Amino acid sequence: MRIYLCGVRGSTPAPGAEFVRYGGHTSCVAIAPDDTAAPSLILDAGTGLRRATGLLRGEPFAGTIILTHLHWDHVHGLPFFAGGDREDARVNLLLPEQEPQPGSRREGNAGAEEVLAEGMSPPHFPITPRGLRGEWSFGAVAPGTFKAEGFTVEAREVPHKGGRTFGYRVSDGHSAVAYIPDHCPTALGPGPEGWGEYHPDALALAAGADLLIHDAFLRPDEVAAQASFGHPAADYAVSLARRAGAGRVLLAHHKPDRTDDELDLLAARFGSDPDVDVATEGQVIDL
Repeated sequence: MRIYLCGVRGSTPAPGAEFVRYGGHTSCVAIAPDDTAAPSLILDAGTGLRRATGLLRGEPFAGTIILTHLHWDHVHGLPFFAGGDREDARVNLLLPEQEPQPGSRREGNAGAEEVLAEGMSPPHFPITPRGLRGEWSFGAVAPGTFKAEGFTVEAREVPHKGGRTFGYRVSDGHSAVAYIPDHCPTALGPGPEGWGEYHPDALALAAGADLLIHDAFLRPDEVAAQASFGHPAADYAVSLARRAGAGRVLLAHHKPDRTDDELDLLAARFGSDPDVDVATEGQVIDL
């Protein structure tokens, strides 16, 4: 499979000269079955989704978008995805099955479009999800394994503040990538190093994966004051990969004010067990 990193920033886009090399678009990863095909599976729809249109070679998007959760930095690219907002596009959008809320009737598949529209509809935005052109369908997924665009996808719930959040493992039968862009393991306890618990769902997603793309929003010295925002230290991601036997780690979901120079320092801190890189917008990885 070929993996395109279309957006690797967290919380809000980061424009400006200090963020050029690693990129300022928010979370979006596009996956193609090989190096010759256009992406057919997209994980998250942050502003990086705008970059995915250029990977389609002028053709409409025909595939599936799977959201980890519904925070703004993971959905704001949807109405600006030119490859999916055209009459000949076919898009199946999936989001985590929502837990019932007091006073709300939305639940499961029947509520997927409705819950998405809570953040994308007037007066917050000019159109609702149904206003996107093309053939769009909306559904929800529960923890478990399902098929999408020829890939096997495993969904598991991970702790993150402010709404149900999933991590995903995508496999083509030969290679596997684990994608956990928002993760607050300290919600389950401090863990052995104080960075958070290495809980069964995170370990299962990363187990033996060729690549782990993981939230690296914080430095260890920031955890005490800022972990309550819903994120871990980069060191947690590396230790998780080591414990789970993942072959390579990409540190992602960068803090919006983390400059290129600061990310260079982050990249220099880790060695090769496992291989650790700092995710860069526009990066292409073949598994």
